[in-house]
Amino acid sequence: METIHDDLDGIGMLTDEVRRRLYEFVRAQAEPVTRDEAAQATAISRTLAAYHLDRLAEAGFVEVDYARTNGRTGPGAGRPAKRYAPGSRVVAVSLPPRNYSLLAQLLASAADSADASGAFRAALAEAAEHEGHALGAESTDVTAALATAGYEPMTADDGDIVLRNCPFHSVVQQHPELVCTLNESFVRGTLEGAGEDPGRAELSPCTGRCCVLVHAEANS
Repeated sequence: METIHDDLDGIGMLTDEVRRRLYEFVRAQAEPVTRDEAAQATAISRTLAAYHLDRLAEAGFVEVDYARTNGRTGPGAGRPAKRYAPGSRVVAVSLPPRNYSLLAQLLASAADSADASGAFRAALAEAAEHEGHALGAESTDVTAALATAGYEPMTADDGDIVLRNCPFHSVVQQHPELVCTLNESFVRGTLEGAGEDPGRAELSPCTGRCCVLVHAEANS
């Protein structure tokens, strides 16, 4: 478990403008990027990009893998390129400390152990849908609204909106069913609030992103 000092150190990592630009670029991409791509996007040298990306990887802000980017395989295909993708580290600091993650865990635990009728769980889902509706009505732009809520939406080539981040990530490991229900309710509410079909939201769990997928058009 990270302490406030760890979080402060993490934030300190991102106070460097070049490092922050690189981090934001990596997070904005649908696929892992090479140091050459990151260097070109942020207008810095490849060597400097590599240095800062590796520092971000050491701190857990990005993850590293290796793959050939020329599509070739076998002998003579060349060495795999080092690639960078968003990491799983989350940093949040409140001074003096406020433990909102603990509150979320307590509420989720209470919902899981509530009466068999599921009234508490249903009330949480209704509240999530209400908040999403209010956000969607205020923004009228679904993508912008979901970005405001922390979902990091990205529109795929087929028009689907992929939510690359779960705002309730600190709770989802222990309470996946509850969190997925809340996500779906919130996204449905956001769509409806923005005047769009809430049926576009579908539970579609997948590693590395939110469990909800927003289709380009409502399912028939």
